[in-house]
Amino acid sequence: ATLADRNKTLVPCTIEPCDRPIMFELTQTAELSHWTGDAGDKVWKAFLGDVGRFVAKEKPAVPQTRAEPPQSSVPQVAPGKAGEPPSLAVLPFSNRSGLAEDEVFALGMVEDLIEALSQGVNLRVISSSATARFRDGAIPNLDGMARQLGVRYLLEGNVRRVGESVRVTAQLVEAESGAVLWTQRFDRPLVELAALQEDLVMEVAAGLDAQVNRVEMERALKKPDDLTAWEAAMRSNAAFHQVFEVNLAKAVSEARRAVQIAPDYGLAYACLAQAESIVHMFLLEEDDPGFQGSIRAHAEKAIALEPNNALVLGYAASALANIGLPHAALHPAVRAVQLSPGGSPGHYARAVVCLLLNQYDEALVHIDAEMRTMPGSHRIYLSLGWKGNALIRAGRWDEARATFDQAIALNPSATTSIVKNVLVCGHLGQLEDARAFMQQTRAIEPAATLRQWEHRISYWHTANPILPELLTHLRSAWAATEPGA
Repeated sequence: ATLADRNKTLVPCTIEPCDRPIMFELTQTAELSHWTGDAGDKVWKAFLGDVGRFVAKEKPAVPQTRAEPPQSSVPQVAPGKAGEPPSLAVLPFSNRSGLAEDEVFALGMVEDLIEALSQGVNLRVISSSATARFRDGAIPNLDGMARQLGVRYLLEGNVRRVGESVRVTAQLVEAESGAVLWTQRFDRPLVELAALQEDLVMEVAAGLDAQVNRVEMERALKKPDDLTAWEAAMRSNAAFHQVFEVNLAKAVSEARRAVQIAPDYGLAYACLAQAESIVHMFLLEEDDPGFQGSIRAHAEKAIALEPNNALVLGYAASALANIGLPHAALHPAVRAVQLSPGGSPGHYARAVVCLLLNQYDEALVHIDAEMRTMPGSHRIYLSLGWKGNALIRAGRWDEARATFDQAIALNPSATTSIVKNVLVCGHLGQLEDARAFMQQTRAIEPAATLRQWEHRISYWHTANPILPELLTHLRSAWAATEPGA
């Protein structure tokens, strides 16, 4: 259906009740579920008329088969050992309403989306001037077009009025295979469109950025060898789907591989600093001054190599905060947000820094901003854990409990949130729940010691006056779940 629609050969009809895929929402779909073969049926005759007009109006485009594209005017630069973020072109959105005002809206959506996507950190987006030539007519050969543009991914979109709403449908296509990797539909009331257009653009951009990041990690994980440093960095980040010892070791080893591949690549050092800092936070056997000094050196080298890369600054700032240096992390975190207000790493680092400096209201602002930029990310549960920490500091215990519950629902093995529920339940006097959460934590991480959990909680609640009480709740629940207790 996607290929037929792209080639202008799609005339859909419904022959039995069903949930229609998004593609069939984009154009008029004739309702023929009732039809029994009567040639005089009014709906059937109207459908034949529609097909006749469609055939007279449009000549089907002849699909091309991997023809060599014309010589590109965009210089093709072979990536080096460092590699680079994936590239994307936003194709002109088609106006399915046929109204002049919707044509203006469709053009504006593309421009606004390119601007919003350029504020992220996971994509290199080319300008609309490079894709303007594809505004009219069918686009049968995506691979050839993508090679002309020098991009890996294409974003197609449509605008259509549905009753009193306007519907924007976007889909991410892998150019080489033509596979549709992601499709989403966004509806807004027409009367509120002017006020909500910015939110709509940010929602589309955030979903797309997060999806490309997920696809790139999966691509890197499947690649057996000949990795670029960018791909090794993606593999390192993918290891954080669970903060367990084996995954932390994988995150560190892949980041070290990125450094070996490209010794002057700032992102490689930033990923290494971030991965090692989480090892420092979670595993006491690495809790020594020499290891902390190494982490700081990696973070500072990353910043020195790429001082204007928001992704590098965000990861490096997080690493500095994770080893107890929030003041050193403040400047790169602020700079990361300034460079990429639509990117998640800067907001995440800024939130952690604010929290460690006991600025919990500002921390909540940045955590919420970060989560809006990465819907569906595998790391959302970690962000919710930090949000719960901020709510504890703010004395909003019931909200903290709900936030940790949400994190656990997203990742049932998220011991970082499960153990925090132990603390919240202890404070609220819900001792049976606290004991149950402690048992769950110990079952998932049987090798973790009480001292390790004390270390982690002390870090999460540095400078928090309520820390002694939290440690008391932890120790009580631990003792109550000891074998034979």
